[in-house]
Amino acid sequence: MMNYTIFSFILIMWILIIIGGGFLVVLTSMISLEGYVKIGFLELYYASIAKAVIAIILIIIWIYILTKIKNWIFYKKIKT
Repeated sequence: MMNYTIFSFILIMWILIIIGGGFLVVLTSMISLEGYVKIGFLELYYASIAKAVIAIILIIIWIYILTKIKNWIFYKKIKT
């Protein structure tokens, strides 16, 4: 019987990447500083910075989740 530990990790990784990418697109596409910041042409610049910061934070969270899942799967594999 073949062990599917690595395949399950890869499947979970791809599911998290797809969900995270969709969440990132939906979340960042709605960000607008119009009405909050009255600085003219720099509004788009600051909105882009906010979107980039949110994207980086979400990527760090996703990497953290994947690392925890990887450690849990392989720790369970080593333990048995």
